[in-house]
Amino acid sequence: MAENENKTATMDFDCAFLKSKRGVVKIAELVTLLVAFVCFAAASTPKYTVATVLEFLITSLLLLLYLLKLNKRLTFLFWPLIDFFNSIFAAVYFTVLSLMALTSHPVTGALVGGIVCFISVGLLCVDSFTLFKNITFNKPRNEVQNQVDERS
Repeated sequence: MAENENKTATMDFDCAFLKSKRGVVKIAELVTLLVAFVCFAAASTPKYTVATVLEFLITSLLLLLYLLKLNKRLTFLFWPLIDFFNSIFAAVYFTVLSLMALTSHPVTGALVGGIVCFISVGLLCVDSFTLFKNITFNKPRNEVQNQVDERS
């Protein structure tokens, strides 16, 4: 019984992920989304502001998932595939959002926010491409998860 009391649930922190390509891309995505949010907030465009905040929250939750190695504990979902689909859908959505911001709002904040969103689209495309390269569908799930983690 003393052994059970001494066991504590520890949370691993993956510092190597922050230094990897995917970690740097995720942090760059967060920075560009934060800058776009500030620009859209300054221009008083609530529909663009909400979209950037939602993607900022999703990206920060995925980054936190990888940093705390929760993707290895929560195995009922294949997290790299979810991250891939998030990157693809966000890239398409922010392309449309950026074009709308650039064409319909002459306010400087909205224009700068649209340009920063285009930078974010580029980062999302890089993230989805690296994830697509790492995911293979003909291998067992554990082997693919380990392979994605090693390449990160």
